[in-house]
Formats: sequence, C-alpha cells, structure tokens
Amino acid sequence: MTGGERAWAPRTAVLAVRAVADGEPTRWYEELWGEAARGQLDLPWSRTAPFPAVAELVAATGPGEGRRAVVVGAGLGADAEHLAVHGWATTAFDVAPSAVDLVTSRYPDSAVDYRVADLLDLPDDLVGVFDLVVEVFTLQALPATVRHRATTAVRSLLAPGGTLLVAQLVRERGAPSPAEPPWPLDEDEVRALATDEVHLDRLERRPLPGSPGGADLWVAVLHRDPPAGAG
Repeated sequence: MTGGERAWAPRTAVLAVRAVADGEPTRWYEELWGEAARGQLDLPWSRTAPFPAVAELVAATGPGEGRRAVVVGAGLGADAEHLAVHGWATTAFDVAPSAVDLVTSRYPDSAVDYRVADLLDLPDDLVGVFDLVVEVFTLQALPATVRHRATTAVRSLLAPGGTLLVAQLVRERGAPSPAEPPWPLDEDEVRALATDEVHLDRLERRPLPGSPGGADLWVAVLHRDPPAGAG
C-alpha cells in the first residue's frame, strides 16, 4: 500500500461525504478509526502534546484539584491526558469504539475515563456535570444539518459555573461551506454557542498552530452561570 493510499485525509472525505448523504453524519468516524486500527490507514489526529489552546487554559486555570473535565472527541488522548496530569477528574468520549480501543491501548494505566458516547445522543450521566468542557475540532467535523444539535449538546455538558473551551477552523462570514470535512465555523456560528445562561468570555482569531500563513483558528472561552445564590 502506498503512502497516498494510507493517508487519512482523502479517505476522510470519501467516508464522510458518503455517510452524510446516507443521513448518518457520525458513521464515518468508526469507519475511519476502524481502518486505522486495522493498519489500513495512518493513524489520524495522532498528536501526543495537548492542543496549544488547551494547554494555555489549563495553565491559566491552575490545578484541577479533582474538579470534573470532559474532552469531546477523545481521539488518541493528548488533551485528556494533559488534563488528568494536572489534577482534573477527566472523562473523554468518542463515538468510534475503535478510537476508544486505540487510546486505552496507548495509555493502559491512564486515570482518564475513556468511553464510547455519541455527542448527538448523550447519556444522562454526562449532562450538566462538568466544570471544564474541551471541544477541539468536533463541531467542524459535523455537517450543517446537525450543527445546532451538536452545539446544544456541547453546552449541555457544562455544570453550573463551568467553563467551555472551543477551538474550530475559521470560515469567513458568507463563504460557502465545503463539500467535505472539515466544515469550518463562521463567527456567527461560534457566537451561537452562547445563550442566556452560557456567556462568551473571550473569542480570538489566531493562526492555526503548525500552519503559518495558512488557516486561522477560532478560540472561544465561555462560562455557564453559577448556581443560584452562589458566590
């Protein structure tokens, strides 16, 4: 098999477009990760260092001291492991069982609770309980047809008083959405993460790490109102 045949980006496009056309927008995750687990593709999203915006927020927030954190889209665990090392009681979920199998094999002694779960159909025990929610590049991996559902689900993970970090590629306002993933967010879509109870503290546009002169990145930090009477 050639290097081109093993590359995950073109295979992602084929699988994702087909899944969306079939009305199953999350199906391609397991298809992609399954092929990677079987050695048919190079492992996607295989970084071992935390995403820079995650590392920055963890450094600014200080030790987790047992507070609960969740990573949406576990991938191969870099962000979740970073949180756990810094004292967060960390859960990380992915819709693809093969991804969860790979990450638990990569970190067999991990303190992270890695589990299979679907952002578009969250189990009750994940809703409303996390002091920190980390979402890097999952929303942009879902088409516009389910964007509102996915955004609502990400917010729903927040406990009262919790913080949400979102990092997504930039799409200019008014620009057409690509035919294949990633489907970047425009500024209005990022700001739509906020509600009456979840407030946008900071929204930055910055260069995508590792892509000088290339794509830009939205980094948004939001918080949910604390419990009534708190503070």
